[in-house]
Amino acid sequence: MDFNVTENIILVLNVVYFLLPAYIANLSGLVFGGKRPIDMGKNFFDGNRIIGDGVTIEGFAYGVLFGVFIGVIEGLKLENLLFCLQMSLLLSFGALVGDAVGSFIKRRLGVSRGKPVPFLDQLDFFVGAILFVSLIVHIPMNYIIIGAILTLILHLVTNTIAYLLGIKDVWY
Repeated sequence: MDFNVTENIILVLNVVYFLLPAYIANLSGLVFGGKRPIDMGKNFFDGNRIIGDGVTIEGFAYGVLFGVFIGVIEGLKLENLLFCLQMSLLLSFGALVGDAVGSFIKRRLGVSRGKPVPFLDQLDFFVGAILFVSLIVHIPMNYIIIGAILTLILHLVTNTIAYLLGIKDVWY
């Protein structure tokens, strides 16, 4: 097996570049938050909130906006603006839908906001982004594997930083 460090670093950077709109969307939703929950405070038929207070209309809108903005910047660099706009919209929207689905699943499991569910908390937005963008592009398996590993690492690092800055109540 040929192990070329330079090629592997370039591969990892390409994966980060590809996923950047999803990462920015997820981060922007957290940073800009908001007060109006996307589920409008409604409960599901099981008596628990549909999604909860953590996913807001403002956070969703800002997340998509900033994710698409990053995609447009990438599109200018790659000289393929329309395709990058489409991809960044799907990555950003998919990331935030994935995050909302993760919250929905946590509420069905009876897990309250801020309580951990390992892997679901870290990968829900990643899975959503990958599913949505795969509607228009084929994503190589090595991108998915590297992206999942990077997402796990980046999630832990960024959440710890957000906790230390007082943006999040928990470090995970």
